[in-house]
Amino acid sequence: MTLSLFDVASYLPENRVPASYFEQYAGEDGLSGNAMFNAPAYRHHAAAGETNVDMMCAAIAELTARHGDSVLEGVDLVISHSQLPDLPVVGCGGDVAKRLGIAPPFVLDIHNGGCAALILMLRITEGLFATGAASKALLLNATNAAGNIFTQTRVRSLSQAAIPGDGASAVLVSSDGPTEVVEAATYQHSEYAGDMTASVEPHRRYWEPGDGQLHVGFTESKIAKVLARGNRQVPQAALDVAGRHGMRGPDIGHLVTNQPNRIFLRNWREALELPQERHPDTFDECGNLFAVGVPHTLDTAITEGRIAAGDTVMLAAFAHAGDFSAAALLRFGGRP
Repeated sequence: MTLSLFDVASYLPENRVPASYFEQYAGEDGLSGNAMFNAPAYRHHAAAGETNVDMMCAAIAELTARHGDSVLEGVDLVISHSQLPDLPVVGCGGDVAKRLGIAPPFVLDIHNGGCAALILMLRITEGLFATGAASKALLLNATNAAGNIFTQTRVRSLSQAAIPGDGASAVLVSSDGPTEVVEAATYQHSEYAGDMTASVEPHRRYWEPGDGQLHVGFTESKIAKVLARGNRQVPQAALDVAGRHGMRGPDIGHLVTNQPNRIFLRNWREALELPQERHPDTFDECGNLFAVGVPHTLDTAITEGRIAAGDTVMLAAFAHAGDFSAAALLRFGGRP
């Protein structure tokens, strides 16, 4: 069964936060000059109490506004990923299905895909479609970590705090949509598993009571490793997929990646020998949207008319500290 993308939609919270918000709290953590933390002009923060499910449903509402409520008829697979789960253990998929009033036989909540989650979802969907177990999928990503984790009083002064943003995306996949998923490939780099860590000072496990505030455990050494891995893995994944379809880097119509920082974006397009206009960039408006970065940037590029029917699009991303990467080649057929 052919896997195709029917449409993609995204949502950004109303609260648009300028870099000056973090500048007023900036402290010296020894990382302020690092290229990883060159802050975007803006990012969006979820409102107080705005959950991943709320944002996912807002992204889905963009789909139904374009195509009508009937576009969700027949959805038999929901896959969701949350960068910061609102509840321990429980994922978002079941709650979204409840709000939509649908009862798909498959509801999967994944976590290990990280910033490459959409492409992992496409691989999973491809497998279920091939068996005939499912034929229409709703793929959901959300993060509200920026407004919850990175505005804490002891975290907002850190260099890392100004980088993340909040948002959500919804991708509808079927067997007869206008955009063909030519190939989706995933790469597990288990030797790096566990290298992304959380930090609380004074030390405690995140569920234990205490005064410390959770944030990402960055050091100069860890940053150097992440930069080296990300610089290598994203172009490698994209070129692997492209090569299997007779393409070199410059033959790719558009490259859509996760959006962690400016240095990665520059290095990735240079590695594939692509001009800047063929590598859509939402970083300066949204910051690092984690798993939402790929679908939101794709949605933005389509909406702005930068991607035309017949163009090839390469989605590529890496996750966490480099333990996972993925790429998918699309042949864009237009927005229905």
